[in-house]
Amino acid sequence: MKGVILAAGKGERLRPLTDDRPKVILKVANRPIIEYVLENLDPFVDEFIIVVRYEKEKLMKALGDEFNGKPITYVDQLPGEGTAKAIESARESVGDEEFIAVNGDIYFEIDGLKDLISTFRKERADAALLVKEFDDLSHFGKIEVEGSLVKAVKEKPGKVSGYANLGVYAFKPEVFEFIEKTPLSKRGEYEITDTLNLMIESGRKVAYAVYSGYWNDVGRPWNLLELNEYLLKNRLRHGIKGMVEEGATIVPPVEIGEGTVVRSGAYIIGPVKIGKNSRIGPNCFIRPYTSIGDNCHIGNAVEVKNSIIMDNSNAPHLNYVGDSIIGENTNLGAGTITANLRHDKGNIRVEIKGRLEDSGRHKLGAIIGHNVKVGINVSIYPGRKIGSNSFIGPGAIVDRNVPPRSLLVVRQEKEVRKI
Repeated sequence: MKGVILAAGKGERLRPLTDDRPKVILKVANRPIIEYVLENLDPFVDEFIIVVRYEKEKLMKALGDEFNGKPITYVDQLPGEGTAKAIESARESVGDEEFIAVNGDIYFEIDGLKDLISTFRKERADAALLVKEFDDLSHFGKIEVEGSLVKAVKEKPGKVSGYANLGVYAFKPEVFEFIEKTPLSKRGEYEITDTLNLMIESGRKVAYAVYSGYWNDVGRPWNLLELNEYLLKNRLRHGIKGMVEEGATIVPPVEIGEGTVVRSGAYIIGPVKIGKNSRIGPNCFIRPYTSIGDNCHIGNAVEVKNSIIMDNSNAPHLNYVGDSIIGENTNLGAGTITANLRHDKGNIRVEIKGRLEDSGRHKLGAIIGHNVKVGINVSIYPGRKIGSNSFIGPGAIVDRNVPPRSLLVVRQEKEVRKI
């Protein structure tokens, strides 16, 4: 059996973090999202086939040509949009084998795959999909079932309860015949759910497995924080491979990578994960559900809480980073503060593809892209985004989003008088 991972999308809703890279290689708990998918598939497949397009070279460099000793084959997505077109792109590599297809930007536990494969084989189905029950299907298609089989896949039905499709499938190779017949949807995409409906209408057996575990569709920045919290709470193993100076306090579970130095006065309350060759302290406070990558610097009088700080980034002195995401190779000047709470304590809204969306969180800080340089004494409003490769001048108040490759400066009229 082969594993097909769909990883061609641009991840526009995750910008600025995807300004220059596929979303599946964004790190959560210091590992690329797609690695969790590969890890789940590993016991069941003998080859990984990854469908790529946007910034594919960076994905290929991040993963290489094998995972746990099993080969990775990269295939370019065929022209056109949608999951059916993405799966069709792997047709030649799949050949005449059964295969699993998974969206590369989701997180779920391995039990879901076990149940899916078991159901697929037990029912001798032509296709099977993993579903989960939700109280509100406003953002999902509804999976209607009859007995052990899927009866139909419906468009988003509104605020009703039922089974939702989780983006994890098992197929016989005959699915490609139905993908060829799949029409464009109203969204202008070739959707695998439409393919499944064609199979059902033709009398093919489409089974389903119900999943009750944790699942996260990483589509928006706050989903990264949600997943980071889950992973640190449930999968972190306490272990210190770096050096901790006398006078530092570590409250487990905390994972510290090789070459990292935690200096005196640092106070770290787990769960916290810190990568390799980073410098922590002296005299800093790192609070729970924080991930700090490789080659980072968290310095004197810095407080970090419930945040993701990616590789090669620094909060070196007099900073507060709360409920925030900081991309790679980014530096916060002294005195930079991220606000994470509205005065009215209401939910924080974030601009996603030109439209404000409710994050569902009353605490959410800054979302800062890659290669950003922030000057001294900068204040950033809750839920604001700073695009990659931007410069924020000293003393600025970032009360609106900053596009990529921008310079934000504060103009002050000054008068010097002789006394």
